[in-house]
Amino acid sequence: MALRILLLCHGFNSLTQRLFVELGALGHELSVEFDIADRVTEEAVELFGPQLLIAPFLKRRIPESVWARLPCLVVHPGPPGDRGPAALDWAVLAGREDWGVTVLQANAEFDAGPVWDHARVAMREAAKSSLYRREVAEAAVHAVLRAVARFAAGAAVAPAAAPAAGTWRPAMPQSERRIDWPRDGTARVLAKLRSADGQPGVADALFGQPCHLCDGHAASAAVLATLPPAAPGELLARRDGALLRRTVDGAVWLGQARAAQACGDGAPFKLPAALAFAAQAQRLPELPAPLERPDDEWGELRYRELGPVGARVGCLSFDFHNGAMSTAQCQRLLAALREVKARDTQVLLLLGGSDFFSNGIHLNCIEAAAHRPDDSAADESWRNINAMDDVALELITTTDRLAVAALRGNAGAGGAFLALAADEVWAHRGVVLNPHYKNMGNLYGSEYWTYLLPRRLGLGGAQALMQRRLPLGAAEAARLGLIDRCVDVDPAAFEDRAVADALALAVSHNLARRVAEKRAARSADEARRPLAAYRQDELSRMHRNFYGFDPSYHVARYHFVHKLPQAWTPRHLAVHRGGKD
Repeated sequence: MALRILLLCHGFNSLTQRLFVELGALGHELSVEFDIADRVTEEAVELFGPQLLIAPFLKRRIPESVWARLPCLVVHPGPPGDRGPAALDWAVLAGREDWGVTVLQANAEFDAGPVWDHARVAMREAAKSSLYRREVAEAAVHAVLRAVARFAAGAAVAPAAAPAAGTWRPAMPQSERRIDWPRDGTARVLAKLRSADGQPGVADALFGQPCHLCDGHAASAAVLATLPPAAPGELLARRDGALLRRTVDGAVWLGQARAAQACGDGAPFKLPAALAFAAQAQRLPELPAPLERPDDEWGELRYRELGPVGARVGCLSFDFHNGAMSTAQCQRLLAALREVKARDTQVLLLLGGSDFFSNGIHLNCIEAAAHRPDDSAADESWRNINAMDDVALELITTTDRLAVAALRGNAGAGGAFLALAADEVWAHRGVVLNPHYKNMGNLYGSEYWTYLLPRRLGLGGAQALMQRRLPLGAAEAARLGLIDRCVDVDPAAFEDRAVADALALAVSHNLARRVAEKRAARSADEARRPLAAYRQDELSRMHRNFYGFDPSYHVARYHFVHKLPQAWTPRHLAVHRGGKD
């Protein structure tokens, strides 16, 4: 039985998008409302007339005027009995190996309603945000779908009452996360950083200035062996925008920081740590990361080769924080691509990052440029999109081997089209794609999408997809022909499966013919219309977005970077309000 379901959320985050995709695929009629105020939620219920409300991501309670008249299922990132707004924070800090997700019915008590379903979460040593996007989201989807199926089948009440006693976990104070650099070992430092990853960060200081830290990675023994002795807490070096800081028994790379005054007079927001403190960080030595290096040595770019001579696969990952690719990161990726293309491989496997394949240009780094006296957001936007285009061009013009993009995590905007620059695109079944730009202030987009997308969907299909502005699941993307393969395996097994399939591709009997056909097709396409013409047309539109009279892009970017509260729900999500944005 198909249901009318209202998704109520603080923001259209990764879990909400995944549920939007999964529920839609089952035929349910969906609409979305952002949790702005009680009256707005009440109005949404009146307009849409849902049979069920699901709240995957909230920061406030659902008003009684709604839950008393309509079944409301809340997704809580903790096991049955766990309560409070910081469940995952506490679990990560405590090093819990087993955790859970609970789907419960809203009532007068916070996280204490009847339980409709729950699922186990096997924890790993990772940041809170990464666990949320992967293990928690996967478990939440299964639990929500089971709960919805029960409801659709006619269940009037939850199968389980609320636990008699529960553990209340309040918002975690900074005192619990404070790093004691003279005493805390690397494992403890990482636990504190990981428990605060994304938001709110760990309150600390760099170069004597207050800030919030997140995105921590252990330094390898090999790196430490190259550095002179230093006191715990001392900053030692920089790499890929991160800063290396000594602990009592090692060191950690600090990837992201939100300084108290990050960008001149601007409000503070998160940046690569070495950029947030650019002038001071320049005094530290740069430690380059070889592309081929041990697994325990951190760096954004990593390369390995597999298979016999004549049938080798080169695996290149680019694990950029939140999938955002700054100008400098694009330039490093371009250099890495050129380096690995000089190797004798038959298949190039592009793995992107573990949480995101790519999300395109780096809006936070662009916003930082707006606060530099000798720079501007428009100029940095222009540099960044050109650097993204250079990476896409390098892939499109790789005609001596096959390139495969394997999406372990979500991809959006220019990052989705970067994947399409490969010959084949494989995605895990849980991946969500946002192959459009308009949600960021009506950006036109580049990355050669006007060449890449019609090749797969035709002109009409390409135009329809770009206007759709909604997330797309991997299964639907494969049905449309946007990607080549949706791989239905356990998320933890996807990378190994992709590598195995790439190795099989490298020894396939028709590989040489496919490469020859690819080369001929690229030559024919270039004769019909050069890639430079596609780029020029796209960038002429982007130039107007960046430098023209319409400030929509700059306003949308500012709201995104500074995480300003939502004032309204976009009409393409809130279909109950009718019309389009």
